[in-house]
Amino acid sequence: MKPLLLLSRGDDDPDFLYACRFAVEAGLYVRFADGDDLLAVSALELDRARHQARAARVVDVAQLGWKWQPDSFRAWTEVALRALEERGVSAVRVAPKLPTVYERALSEAGIEVEIDRDLFVDERRRKSSEEADWIRAAQQAAEAACREVIGMLAESSPGEDGLLWLESSPLTSERLAARAQATLNEIGYRAQQLIVAGSPECALPHFTGTGPIRADAPVIIDIFPRGAGSHYHGDLTRTVVRGQVPDQVRRMHEACCQALDAAIACIRPGASGRDVHETVCRLLVERGYGTTTKGFEGNPEAPRLNHTTGHGVGLEVHEQPVLGSVDQELRAGDVVTVEPGLYQVGLGGVRVEDLGMVTGRGFANFTSLPRSLDPADYL
Repeated sequence: MKPLLLLSRGDDDPDFLYACRFAVEAGLYVRFADGDDLLAVSALELDRARHQARAARVVDVAQLGWKWQPDSFRAWTEVALRALEERGVSAVRVAPKLPTVYERALSEAGIEVEIDRDLFVDERRRKSSEEADWIRAAQQAAEAACREVIGMLAESSPGEDGLLWLESSPLTSERLAARAQATLNEIGYRAQQLIVAGSPECALPHFTGTGPIRADAPVIIDIFPRGAGSHYHGDLTRTVVRGQVPDQVRRMHEACCQALDAAIACIRPGASGRDVHETVCRLLVERGYGTTTKGFEGNPEAPRLNHTTGHGVGLEVHEQPVLGSVDQELRAGDVVTVEPGLYQVGLGGVRVEDLGMVTGRGFANFTSLPRSLDPADYL
């Protein structure tokens, strides 16, 4: 097999992280063979790399002839070429998301470049006990942040203007999101983005939320933090209503929770992600709703599910496998979300999401938070 060459795309580059367990803005990693790998970083990062990274050889890029120049792509390409020349390597595998400028420069220098489209896909799906612990801890962090948001909603009061008020001012998505971010930061987690979306805008599943929160209407809270040390993610969604719960929203929520449980019951090694997704679609259609999945369109006038049922989680918040319309077999060691949702423009949306691992006994749920619409049930 050709040696593997990676050039970091930033400190959240999942391939680079998986290869050497080191997060760095810029760096070179070459795996010549098992147990024979090289990590090259700047002097600024050298001591940290020697302490944290998993590589047989960790060096200062100066040892490979690094020269500072305005074009950093050229500088790192030259370092990579020197590392390959040092070992007489003329052909390499690279990650599928390697910037084109690197691939072209290597090719023009006479290096045979093979893009490994399946790089680490199987390995990253099969979570070790250590990785599972990191993801479980990230899920606990997501729960802590979610409780803080829901706690603020529980403390708020509906105003005559139909909005929620807290401490003499309207309660906003921004204020709730800031509390969630602060909670995560205090316990060693980060979320580049999260969702605290009120109605009716939460009918758009990836609407992050903005402005005042309305009373008597659903609020979707979706938190997917990343461990500052582990770099592994959690992923959690809950929907709550502060005030009177509309009957339609209550029925939507009940259907989503039933669909979540039905999906979890299907999850086991060898099961198809498509079967899990279609189980969710079938249940929602039987309860009078619709989906965008072919063959399970249901009622076109009713709230509908317009996304997949779930996805893998690890170094990326969205990775393999997918619980959707693709016939993808689940394996022991997969960590996946299960997140049925129903949405209707003008009304809002409901989504409930748990995260867990596929095991020989089925789905080991990493999520312990209640699924209630009532904020008081989370206190």
